[in-house]
Amino acid sequence: MIAESAYTLESLSGLLAGKNEVESLRTLAELFPGQVVFSTSLGYEDQVITDMIFSNNIPIRVFTLDTGRMFGETYQVWQKTNSRYDTKIEAYYPKQEALEKLLNEKGPFSFYDSVENRKECCFIRKVEPLNRALAGNKIWITGIRAEQSQNRQTMTQVEWDESHQLFKFHPLMNWSFEEVKEYVHRNNVPYNPLHDRGFVSIGCQPCTRAIREGEDFRAGRWWWEDNSKKECGLHAR
Repeated sequence: MIAESAYTLESLSGLLAGKNEVESLRTLAELFPGQVVFSTSLGYEDQVITDMIFSNNIPIRVFTLDTGRMFGETYQVWQKTNSRYDTKIEAYYPKQEALEKLLNEKGPFSFYDSVENRKECCFIRKVEPLNRALAGNKIWITGIRAEQSQNRQTMTQVEWDESHQLFKFHPLMNWSFEEVKEYVHRNNVPYNPLHDRGFVSIGCQPCTRAIREGEDFRAGRWWWEDNSKKECGLHAR
């Protein structure tokens, strides 16, 4: 059930209908001042949204989840983005005690042993920090696109997130991957050079590889698992 609010899923969707991405982001920031956040993984899609927010001075707080296992290239694009827009993307980190307990009990690569272990690692490094980042907010902006996975094809551009008690807005939901790349290059947006080496979806270094020709978009994430299980828990429905 949607928490008490001046807006319903239907009314909010109606207010955004017919607006482009920038107009929609600005409208949400005006409707929910100080309560709209964007979570960026610093990948292609998220860099597009970051550019839309910062280039248009839209008052939306931008944060990233630093899991401690990210590629060096990801940190580089983070720094370049801060410099390009003269801003500071906020960082949330795993809780020290939980991470130390996991590594001391199961070692640094427990996620290869089972889906349960991998989800435990994802929860500590990503889900719990995300919960803290989203607390008290009304709108969560994401870089999800429908064509990224079978599960995401059934999502709508505006959704109600029951677990976090807020609305989610996916401005690029109906964009193609080619449209994302074209925007990045046309606007000279900083992007992760791993994308040029076959990395489509970029997460933690031990859990991400480049995809091969003909492979699914998510094939490079947790490649040792069945495709149907390839979500980390950030976008539970």
